[in-house]
Amino acid sequence: MVSIVIAGASGRMGRALIEATIETIDAVLIGGTVRSGSTLIGADAGELVGKKKIEAPIHDSLEAFSDHGPVVIDFTTIDSTINHLSWCVNHRVPCVIGTTGFSSDQEKNISEAAKTIPVVYAPNFSVGVNVIFDLLDRAVRVFGDTADIEVIEAHHRHKVDSPSGTALALGRVVAHALDRDFETSAVFGREGQTGVRPREQIGFATVRGGDVVGDHTVLFAADGERVEITHKASNRRTFANGAVRSAVWASQQPPGLYSMKDVLGI
Repeated sequence: MVSIVIAGASGRMGRALIEATIETIDAVLIGGTVRSGSTLIGADAGELVGKKKIEAPIHDSLEAFSDHGPVVIDFTTIDSTINHLSWCVNHRVPCVIGTTGFSSDQEKNISEAAKTIPVVYAPNFSVGVNVIFDLLDRAVRVFGDTADIEVIEAHHRHKVDSPSGTALALGRVVAHALDRDFETSAVFGREGQTGVRPREQIGFATVRGGDVVGDHTVLFAADGERVEITHKASNRRTFANGAVRSAVWASQQPPGLYSMKDVLGI
């Protein structure tokens, strides 16, 4: 049985992770964390999601779980995640990271941590999205340079990074398959007299509004036809289920930096 702690337990994703962990047979939720000063400190994680008390207390620090050797699942904020990752390294426990928007230096910190502990870091923990990554690679290699490729994504109004980590990952799949440099090929906005679209561009369009959980489409626009590869998430449980699955998997792995594709064996 794998012990799991949810960082940021009171958030929308945190609550979905609590439910997913409770319903996973080979995992046990031992608690969660919230911000210092929260009125939820001392509450039980089960009660946060409308279930019976499960003896999984909410604290304001991971230090409360120092003696339990848990796997930490973190979908919080960039700074909080880096701090939590440091705690995991110091306590030699695995970490599952679903936070996005890290700088290149922060991603180096994640890679460095993975030399000491197992780290599963993925832009998206949905099984369906990771299948899409595999399908996309095949489609790009077939189309080659015969189509213009655009990545369109939509999320709820509360999402703070743009484009989404998943959209960027999709773009990197495209760039890799076509042997293009992602940094020079990616275009994140168009306005005014932009001229004829160069074939080598990988365009990104972002929509923010309402309670959209997450929609991603890769559009192949060729002369005479269009092909779209799309994934739409209807609720956060799809991400939570994948994250908990990753936590159970990570508990059995040596130190290293892993992705959801490793977890799924793709």
